[in-house]
Amino acid sequence: MPLSEEEQRILQEIEQQLYASDPGLVREVSATTIYTHAGRNLKWATLGFVAGVVFMVVTLAASPILSFVGFLGMLASAIFFERNLRKMGRAGWQDWTQSMRRAGLGDQIGSARRRLQERFKREE
Repeated sequence: MPLSEEEQRILQEIEQQLYASDPGLVREVSATTIYTHAGRNLKWATLGFVAGVVFMVVTLAASPILSFVGFLGMLASAIFFERNLRKMGRAGWQDWTQSMRRAGLGDQIGSARRRLQERFKREE
């Protein structure tokens, strides 16, 4: 059922008030998709897997038990990756990889840096 003209006008007023009162929230919500959180978890899982491999290789000569801990870290990261990939599904994976290709690695790092600077910026 479509909105009446009065309801559309009220909705537009609410949107304008939101833009005026909290532009950071509007920017964050408009840039976020359904798959953003799962995609971020995929990045962390990949980083954890690589760290587990490095830890396993470095500690292999010193102690097999420690290198087994690295293997367990790799295994946990792989399971975490797989579960988040299932949450995203095929459509989410395609959407996420296309957005990563469009944005590029430099833009991703720059946007993460901007978000951190905004989050920890001091009030003057």
